[in-house]
Amino acid sequence: MITVVGTGTGEPLPEDVLAGAELVVGGRRHLDAAAPGDDVERVVLGALAPALDTIAEYVEKDRLVVVLASGDPGFFGIVRVLAERFGSERLRVRPGVSSVAAAFARIGLPWDDAVVVSAHGRELRTAVNVCRARPKVAVLTGPGSGPAELGAALARKADARVLVVASALGTGDERVERVTPAEAAARDWGTSVNVVLCLDPARALGGPRTVAGAGAGPTEWALDEGEFAHRDSMITKFEVRALALARLGPHLGDLVWDVGAGSGSVAVECARLGAAVTAVEKTRDGIERIRANADAHGVDVHVVHGAAPTVLSDLEAPDAVFIGGGGRELPAIVTACARRARRAVVVAMAALDRVPAAREALSCAGFDCDGVLLHSSRLAPLPGDVTRLASTNPVFLLWGVRKPLDREGVDR
Repeated sequence: MITVVGTGTGEPLPEDVLAGAELVVGGRRHLDAAAPGDDVERVVLGALAPALDTIAEYVEKDRLVVVLASGDPGFFGIVRVLAERFGSERLRVRPGVSSVAAAFARIGLPWDDAVVVSAHGRELRTAVNVCRARPKVAVLTGPGSGPAELGAALARKADARVLVVASALGTGDERVERVTPAEAAARDWGTSVNVVLCLDPARALGGPRTVAGAGAGPTEWALDEGEFAHRDSMITKFEVRALALARLGPHLGDLVWDVGAGSGSVAVECARLGAAVTAVEKTRDGIERIRANADAHGVDVHVVHGAAPTVLSDLEAPDAVFIGGGGRELPAIVTACARRARRAVVVAMAALDRVPAAREALSCAGFDCDGVLLHSSRLAPLPGDVTRLASTNPVFLLWGVRKPLDREGVDR
């Protein structure tokens, strides 16, 4: 058997943890705290592959191995790696308190409704997008993805958030500090950070929950136009919005641009589905409508006032883009968006003669293109308790999906 013991957030090691062990694997501070005898082989956990190979040698000879880890080793910890290599039936796990649970306990907040995202050894952008989209997030940090980097990214887009930086949990040097994103960005936090909590103070407490973690999401989308404030029916119709959302595929961890956002209906719907969203709009009254619609639906949308494509160069690269306006600048806007989008670009056009240029821009950027002319007729009442079909204006929806790359980075 391999015994995996969680420690490091204040709980002492069980006295019998090393009984019979012939190999002990763990971080240097864990090994120093456990103090195995001279007859026990020690492996300092750094690179995983050599440590796993040594563990395999002992397992093959039915010799007892103990692995020491921080907090709960089954929560973004080493249990997954060990189970993949040796099988879960060989593991005896004795969990400690995770750093996430400990950090929330220190500030007196429940965390059954928190989203937990790891930035350890991963791109920070996913954690940033989750922090922008959700009111209560725990970020497991790593080198290059710590409080300073997280704070710098959020200070530009979600400065109303509060960061709680928990360091050296369970030790005499423990610190739990509340800072703004800008304050976090200006600090050197050292190497003892356990976890960073990102909170919207107005929504941090949350309400009663049945299912832990992020909410299940909206039960409906492609909402009726009446659900949004708009000017003179200048809003993406729900039939168009439904297909646009299907092609954009917004989800938690994504960043979506809504360019020429108008009322922000697409931006709001993407945010309701869990994505972080930046809405770009050139009119001042449009900016106010987007903010009002986001507030009305309880979502966060970062609003940028300016004309595309000029303002797009200052924005972080998106996963997907919806382009709902543009006029004569549309080909240039599509080109600028296609150069930056990681996955998909969707363009809505009322003028059919703009379709070829938009399609060429997507194809030249390496996207597979498709499109459809949407022309719907809605049920409308007539006097005498009868119904007619009321035609909506036709809209051409064009979308591009980035071609997958082979292992050499060449388009398939």
